[in-house]
Amino acid sequence: MKLKGVLPFARTLLQEVVQPGDTVVDATAGNGHDTLFLATLVGDTGMVISCDIQADAIQATAERLFQANMVERVELHQIGHEQLRHVSAFKSTAIKAAVFNLGYLPKGDKRITTKGDTTIEAIKQIYCQLTNEGRIVLVIYHGHPEGKVEKDAVLDFTRSFPQEEAHVAMYQFVNQRNNPPFVVVIEKRK
Repeated sequence: MKLKGVLPFARTLLQEVVQPGDTVVDATAGNGHDTLFLATLVGDTGMVISCDIQADAIQATAERLFQANMVERVELHQIGHEQLRHVSAFKSTAIKAAVFNLGYLPKGDKRITTKGDTTIEAIKQIYCQLTNEGRIVLVIYHGHPEGKVEKDAVLDFTRSFPQEEAHVAMYQFVNQRNNPPFVVVIEKRK
């Protein structure tokens, strides 16, 4: 068996916990790949709450969902992920899992990036709604100036979780060039 790449590993972490009927969050909709993946996992009775600050990301995600006939399983919101607490469906249900792809929109404006403070605020909000043994999966892209700052802030924050409350793990390749992305997963224990 060969090692999984970062993105397939992130998806495995989600697949292990998400069941049909669950509510999950894609905190960075991007081009809609993770939103669609989550929609397949939650089935007809589940829901994906997906958000992105950029209109282009919401449009790309909506088109991808339409083509896959998965629109009804997803609530799309053009907001920053730190605003999730204002989404009715988010406030009123337990969250089984969430995924973040930190950085900038692929093929988008590289000046628009996720930021450490808003990402940490979103993690806090999701963690409060997370079920026991639910997971928050962070794919951290840090090969750009803001990404390095965000990476340091997010790692400092995730290291601060008491081990009695959460398992926090990191998966990364240590011999790749050019700041390869890596995964941090937070699994709620109680």
